[in-house]
Amino acid sequence: MMTMVSGTTLPLDGIRVVDLSRFIAGNMLTVLLADFGADVVKVEDPSKGDSLRELRDDGLSTHWKVYGRNKRSLSLDLRSEQGKAVLLDLVKDADVLVENFKVGTLEKMGIGPNTLLSRNPGLVIVRISGYGQTGAYRDRPGFGSLIEAMSGFAAKNGYADRPPTLPNMALGDMVAGVYGAFATLVAVRHKERGGGGQIIDLSLLEPLLSILGPDPAIYAATGKIPERTGSRSGVVAPRNVYCSKNERYVAVSASTQSMAERLFVAIGQPELIHDARFRSNSDRLKNVDQLDKIIQTWIGGRNRDECLDIFRTAEVTAGQVYDVRQLIEDQHVKTREALIEFPDEHAGTILMHNIVPRLSSTPGALRRAAPELGCDTEAVLAEIGYSVEWIAELANRGVLRPLKMDRNEVDRPED
Repeated sequence: MMTMVSGTTLPLDGIRVVDLSRFIAGNMLTVLLADFGADVVKVEDPSKGDSLRELRDDGLSTHWKVYGRNKRSLSLDLRSEQGKAVLLDLVKDADVLVENFKVGTLEKMGIGPNTLLSRNPGLVIVRISGYGQTGAYRDRPGFGSLIEAMSGFAAKNGYADRPPTLPNMALGDMVAGVYGAFATLVAVRHKERGGGGQIIDLSLLEPLLSILGPDPAIYAATGKIPERTGSRSGVVAPRNVYCSKNERYVAVSASTQSMAERLFVAIGQPELIHDARFRSNSDRLKNVDQLDKIIQTWIGGRNRDECLDIFRTAEVTAGQVYDVRQLIEDQHVKTREALIEFPDEHAGTILMHNIVPRLSSTPGALRRAAPELGCDTEAVLAEIGYSVEWIAELANRGVLRPLKMDRNEVDRPED
């Protein structure tokens, strides 16, 4: 079991991130920063917290426990004027603010970028939205599923004789989160070199577009629209998953010429190398149905592990298709510690991904579990100069989540 590490110096120590975002993209962005030492303060609604907490499995907030790790939670009612005042005090010495409200919401609340930057000219403001802060669709709700549909992903995913297929995970949000973490560090680096703060306009749409390949370039040059090809590739062949005799699947990607030839030898049909249907990648793409039938017949006559042993000996790029249960039990996943058991006060442990990526000199660390709603409110506000009495008064007024304290004297810090 992985133990929490405290007191370890991490590369992003000293960087404070005020995270107003909710749900997935913002949490993906900030967990990457938190894993490498950034002090991520989640500003959450006092009554219900981040909506990521609502995704439960058998009553357990698994998404929150995985993507809320290494963060602190501050409960704050941003609908109140006092809540907004607290936020402005909080960002005064912060490095980054992350938000994913509907476009224009911060401005309507009176805490838009101009106000934030006047309080802290060095602040990096990350604004996450579905379509961006500009453009014809800027005011539309930006759910990841809509972005995955519009981006072209769904149209090229799945099979030609079936409807377009959305991913069964929050792909658009996750990709945007990774891009957002990168952009944040670029902006912080600019600040460290003497520059000021700036606004990062992060849409869900554009990061997803960037990873879908050169489809726009291909269409502009040829007029061709990518077809849905299932597990096949529309660019190289053979590439597919094949069912073995014991009904386990084998993934094969013999996409280069040398690898295709190696595959033909491995399945005992070297004559296919000179077969006019399969001599080149272009030929194989034109005759992919026939090629897949040949490969499926060979794999279908053997158990999965037998196929994989033959392919490994022949140095053919092939592998097993896992479900999550099989993944967890895999010896490589275990010996590499790609997944770790992290202590959890409710479940005992939570199985989650390890720090990604791995740096040899400045690795990240798991310092703390995902926080309970508002559990760090007193500590965070004390760090920016709020007295115990004033914090208690703010809680009594409903600006903060109720605290375990009973103070009468109120002493608000001077601006």
